[in-house]
Amino acid sequence: MAGHFDAVSSITIDAPRERVWAVVTDPAAAREFMFGTELVTDWSVGGPVRWRGVWEGKPYEDHGVVLEFAPPERLVHTHFSPLSGEADAPEHHHTLTWALRDAGGATELTLTQDNNPTAEAAQHSKAMWDTLVAKVKELSEQA
Repeated sequence: MAGHFDAVSSITIDAPRERVWAVVTDPAAAREFMFGTELVTDWSVGGPVRWRGVWEGKPYEDHGVVLEFAPPERLVHTHFSPLSGEADAPEHHHTLTWALRDAGGATELTLTQDNNPTAEAAQHSKAMWDTLVAKVKELSEQA
């Protein structure tokens, strides 16, 4: 059934959750780990999230809504990208869940994207998120 495939990317980061949380939610850091995007939000629940930039020569403005903001453990927001080629309709939006778990002085970061239409689409998204969480790890482990 379409839309029921999750993309899950997980990584262990040698930094406390508070440090990882600071990286994940900081617009300046997001520019580094989100492929140059400009992140615009105040992280208020119910408030907007915007990602702006240029991807493969095409300007974009993705958007979403903050659903949950629970420092330093959990961030949940929706996401839609016009670059997907899909109509901007709820059935084409994803929910991204950033979960941070203490792992004995380190942090386990798990990023889950729901509502992928096929297993192949979920795998494609996972590959992109794997690159992104690896960059979050790199930034979080810098002193």
